[in-house]
Amino acid sequence: MSAPDVSIRDFAVEQLQILLRAVGLAESAERGTALLAQALGPGSRQPLSAAPRWPSFVADDHTPVEFSVALAHREPPAVRMIVEPLAEQPGLRANLAAALDVLDGLAGRHRLDLRRLDLVRDLFLPAEPQGAFAFWYSLILQAGAAPDIKVYLNPEVQGRESATTLVREGLGRLGLGAACSTVTGHALRRDGLDRFSFFALDLMDEHRARVKTYVAHEAAEVPDVIAAAAAAPDTDPELVSDVIALACGSTGPFALRPLMSSYTFMSGDTDRPSGYSLYIPVRDYVQDDLEACERVLAIMARCGLDTAPFVMALASMVRRPLAEGVGLIAHVSLRLGRPRPGVTVYLSSEAYDVTPPRTETPRTEALSH
Repeated sequence: MSAPDVSIRDFAVEQLQILLRAVGLAESAERGTALLAQALGPGSRQPLSAAPRWPSFVADDHTPVEFSVALAHREPPAVRMIVEPLAEQPGLRANLAAALDVLDGLAGRHRLDLRRLDLVRDLFLPAEPQGAFAFWYSLILQAGAAPDIKVYLNPEVQGRESATTLVREGLGRLGLGAACSTVTGHALRRDGLDRFSFFALDLMDEHRARVKTYVAHEAAEVPDVIAAAAAAPDTDPELVSDVIALACGSTGPFALRPLMSSYTFMSGDTDRPSGYSLYIPVRDYVQDDLEACERVLAIMARCGLDTAPFVMALASMVRRPLAEGVGLIAHVSLRLGRPRPGVTVYLSSEAYDVTPPRTETPRTEALSH
């Protein structure tokens, strides 16, 4: 689908259909595409022939959706989407209103549990939001299960200076007050360089629901990330170090887009997270997507994962030679601890634009800043 009058919604829906077939989730296509179309909001009817009316930070070209494929040992792949709902006349307040309208529509149909969101609504959904966004969705499709729906909230929605306070208060209201000092002690060690970037909630029954906090590490080096990972049990410092080196080609400092930690809190957690994930913006540390693909394959080999689902997913999304752009493979994440250790690869829609390949070595560029 490439006609210029095709909407971003229809374009993304078709991409999802193809991706689901590629990874063996064709039975989820009808339900998943309907969910994506609804989550994108009314502003997603804009034709691709027009420039984006809202600079969504979900993707580099401002496409308001990013796809990913989550891989784990002895489990079929899951397909995930990060989605920013768009209003007819997009803006921070209007997009938030559109997202909440979507939530009203989804709540009954998917039996969402909104109690945890209601506990922190006044913190993260103010009348006058600030920052790059206020409300994103994560939609997760997996074999033999109903879709999982998660919301991403912005700790900087009341100003960057308030982010730590909002996260601390949010965790406290959710019964995780003791965990905040664990996270800050491990992940916010460098004043002004480590900061909370997302606060996420699963909208499912309390027993299965997770709370996640994310920390961006500006100009980090490998020891900074290893210290952050130590907040959770069952993390492997050697594996973390190896994956960073395979993804970025160096030990840092990583002065382009920051590496990011996330902490997963599950039912029964009090003062320590059950799981840890590291997110690496691989597109910033390679010259093109061919190199990014090679790096992801190396990471999967290091983790002992079957590469076939990733290869099939990538083949379903690519519409150009991999060496002719950078950013189709946007992130790679390493998941450690509970609930499902593994690797997730994030694939950009590239609905609006393709970033040209770099002509200089990104590592040299990063170290020169």
